[in-house]
Amino acid sequence: MKDASPSYLKHHFLIAMPHMADPHFAQTVTYLIEHNEQGAMGLVINRPNGLNLADVLEQLRPETEPPARCQSLPIFSGGPVQTDRGFVLHPAGPQFQATLELGELGLSTSQDVLFAIADGIGPEKYLIALGYAGWEAGQLENELTDNAWLTCPADNTILFDLPFDQRLNAAAARLGINLSLLTSQAGHA
Repeated sequence: MKDASPSYLKHHFLIAMPHMADPHFAQTVTYLIEHNEQGAMGLVINRPNGLNLADVLEQLRPETEPPARCQSLPIFSGGPVQTDRGFVLHPAGPQFQATLELGELGLSTSQDVLFAIADGIGPEKYLIALGYAGWEAGQLENELTDNAWLTCPADNTILFDLPFDQRLNAAAARLGINLSLLTSQAGHA
């Protein structure tokens, strides 16, 4: 009998299948920060929410005018959970008041990372999101069994270097898949 130890997808992309009906995840790619027997947490990396870093900084430190370049730094909708909470995904190295080391990446949740980015002394590469995607124990596994997602190892180039509107297709291309050729219809022989 084979050992059926679970296979977790931490540091992977979840690529929404074209038939994904959930409006929070349709046409998204999500970076999985954590996945274990207790559940999963990730950030949607290709859905800007219409805000920019200047908008956020005006709320956090209203006495200081944000640098003009902050107007071109988008904030992403990281997922439907705790949409008022901020997350900054960046390469490992810089430590802020609240930084979780994720191997080659770091996840910072304190305001000082935003101030550092605005002031030009923060990480060179980053993704800023409000909210996160969360799954209870077994929920993501069930969605994978139902073919709601494709998965592949995460790629920092896709995370940080590609324009957001190219990330979904680039992640699928890592698997050799063109999402526009997939259908939700089952074939019958």
